[in-house]
Amino acid sequence: MTSTHRHYDVVVMGAGLGALTAAALLARRSWRVLVVGQGWRTSRYAYDGLSLLRRRFSFHATASPAWSRVLVELAQSQAFRRRLRPVEPALQVLTLDRRFEWFTDSVRFTREIEREFGSSSRLIDAFCTDMLRVRALADAALASDVVLPPGDFWERREVRRAFAAIADRMRSPGSLADFAHDDPFKVAVEWTTRFASDLAETLPSIAVSRLQDACVRGAASAPEGDDDIANFLVERIRAHGGDVRLADRVERIVHKNGAVRGVVVDGDEASVGAAFVLGDMHAGALLALASGFSPSRRETTVDVRPAEYRYVLSLVAPASAIPPLLASESLMVLDPAMPLRVQALDPCPDGTRLLVAEALVNEATPSALGRMREDVLRTLFEFLPFLNLHALVCDSPHDGRPLWDFRNTTQTDARVGPLDWNLRAQLVDRARLRATGGSREGEPMQPRFIVQGHSFDGLGGEPIRTPLGGAFVVGRTVLPALGHEGELLSAWGAARIVTRTDKSKEKMLRELWSKIDIT
Repeated sequence: MTSTHRHYDVVVMGAGLGALTAAALLARRSWRVLVVGQGWRTSRYAYDGLSLLRRRFSFHATASPAWSRVLVELAQSQAFRRRLRPVEPALQVLTLDRRFEWFTDSVRFTREIEREFGSSSRLIDAFCTDMLRVRALADAALASDVVLPPGDFWERREVRRAFAAIADRMRSPGSLADFAHDDPFKVAVEWTTRFASDLAETLPSIAVSRLQDACVRGAASAPEGDDDIANFLVERIRAHGGDVRLADRVERIVHKNGAVRGVVVDGDEASVGAAFVLGDMHAGALLALASGFSPSRRETTVDVRPAEYRYVLSLVAPASAIPPLLASESLMVLDPAMPLRVQALDPCPDGTRLLVAEALVNEATPSALGRMREDVLRTLFEFLPFLNLHALVCDSPHDGRPLWDFRNTTQTDARVGPLDWNLRAQLVDRARLRATGGSREGEPMQPRFIVQGHSFDGLGGEPIRTPLGGAFVVGRTVLPALGHEGELLSAWGAARIVTRTDKSKEKMLRELWSKIDIT
């Protein structure tokens, strides 16, 4: 396929939240934008008419000032709200001896905590009060038009001014430190925020407060998962004249004198000119596409590396077999070392319902994933009695094992493994899934990162700028501690840097925001 245009202002690689948000903002600001999927896959695939997911997704940024600012600039605040459904209760926590629900309504939540925790409710109330205080301060700071994490002297000065009121809180241990190490409420908060974050190490207290608040106040479900968010942003990019080629991949970044000059898209005969390249991968992967480029000096001491991975499993069962009291979002803690984050999607017209479970694993090797299905199912069946007798289909896109079909079988296949629940499974070769969006081989799991040389008080990872002039990263490695909000902030920062290179477009943007402020 050959591009209609041979030159773009900006080429965006990837279809993650940060990449598509940056592309939509720049297209709105009259930059000519090309988006290349770079291996992106839709979240859904299917087997025999049953929908399965390769990613668990709940949007945690609907209440973020960064997302509100994006929607206002795109003039889509009302239109976007119609795409999502608020989650209530926001979260259900299940352990062997406790069950409590985190409601967005403070009165209902207080009653729930007093019922379940009794004497510990004062500490929990103090944590929630502290979380609300942090929310007010952080919302005011994050609503500022600044680059995060800051790069040059002027950006650092702007950030210091914007975050002056919350600077002390960003370095404090937080009220969660007052709980006992094994307190069930503390464990629930720690694991909830761990699943919501892309930082695979101890989170700063400000990130814990921010993420927990986002999981409660900003949680919303989308019928098609993250595809709904991607489709919304792609529509905005195209509406403002941008080109989107999600099935394509950039093969090489063309550069000269240490700066971007264009890209070569796989399958194109000629290169596509561009002044800027944005990618939602880490900086090392982006620079690897610029063959022959070697930076004259190391411009950052930050090193970001994968250290943990998200293993996802889909289980389809009759809707009647799933307890009606199961919330759409839950945290199941059977083994404290490996809780599950479980999403229960709405019942399908055919009477089935899909459960999507996510576990965090330390390795991405086949040996490490060899028993993950059994371990995940053990937790699901412990908390959902009799579900093992009614399961229809089970699969994970990550472990490379055959899909398990429990329908119309009479004998247990020994290759399934020693399942305690006497499940009867027909093994379905993964080649049958390719026609409906699946893959024959195991797909890479989404990583979480460790950061050496933290920036921005432990919230920041890689800088937005890379050593290659005109190349930026806008993915989950920039502000990994903040999850979805971090991706939005990195996208806003990159769009701001690019916009400031053209005075006429920067002036147009100021006039746009002046009109918005007036209205």
